[in-house]
Amino acid sequence: MSESLAVVVPVYNETAVLEAFHQRLAGVLSECGMATQVLYVDDGSDADCLELLHSLRARDPQVAVLELSRNFGREVALSAGLDHVDADAVVLMDADLQDPPELIPRFIAEWREGYDVVYGERIERQGESVLKRFTASAFYRVMGYLSDVEIPRNVGDFRLLSRRAVAALNALPERHRYMKGLYAWIGFPQKGVEYVRAPRAAGESKWTYWHLWNFALEGITSFSAAPLKIATYLGLLTSTLAFLYGAFMLVRTLLYGNPVPGYPSLIIVVLFLGGVQLICLGIIGEYLARTYQESKGRALYFLKAYHPAGDVTSQQRD
Repeated sequence: MSESLAVVVPVYNETAVLEAFHQRLAGVLSECGMATQVLYVDDGSDADCLELLHSLRARDPQVAVLELSRNFGREVALSAGLDHVDADAVVLMDADLQDPPELIPRFIAEWREGYDVVYGERIERQGESVLKRFTASAFYRVMGYLSDVEIPRNVGDFRLLSRRAVAALNALPERHRYMKGLYAWIGFPQKGVEYVRAPRAAGESKWTYWHLWNFALEGITSFSAAPLKIATYLGLLTSTLAFLYGAFMLVRTLLYGNPVPGYPSLIIVVLFLGGVQLICLGIIGEYLARTYQESKGRALYFLKAYHPAGDVTSQQRD
């Protein structure tokens, strides 16, 4: 039986680069010597982008299009794509051409050597500001210290997954999906392939610093309880310091008196303790909010339509 390969590409308003991306990807897949399919997951794109996706599908019988009912976010779009592919190996990648399709044959070679997860490891990030490179590096370092599982640094979603790795990911029911952590959590033999990440070929990144900040919070709270422990230790530390300071003030007053009211120091202590309490409540609130969202048991996504590869007609699914 011949081997099969599927490529899952989440798309959100990538009209400017999609045509060039598909040409490069199709050229690489034609040399792989495998049965191939490309699944574009439309994550609530505008009409122009969706029209271009259907145009690619009409021209290339290997292309399938999965339309989500609205914009659910990139992590959910990846999960939806994994739910709808059936192949021996699955490659996940973006359409912005920062991750080169030409690396796929190397992924396949490592997969044939027995690795279930083969990921691209960025040794250089071209076209990104100094601030973005610094914050990305800092985030990976923090995740390395806090995470319950070892998550490779400078690694994104560009990777190949074996059939059993895909099945393991699809078996995870959580709504808040930090995919980079899930790839590491499932285990199985994994290997990195180094490459230089190129600038975007066209268009603009959808990841603002605010989105990146929230994404970082998602990753930390999904794979570490360390912030809760830090809040506990911080509370114990401040309580101890407050007790010691209170004992010191009591002894000093008894021995020497206290003619100065001490209003400024009192305000400083009150504000400090109040700030610590609010920080700790905020940390607890982040975890509580995620627990609340998970407890609802809502579906991860809904489909508007699924247009399979090689079919002239579209199949509608609930």
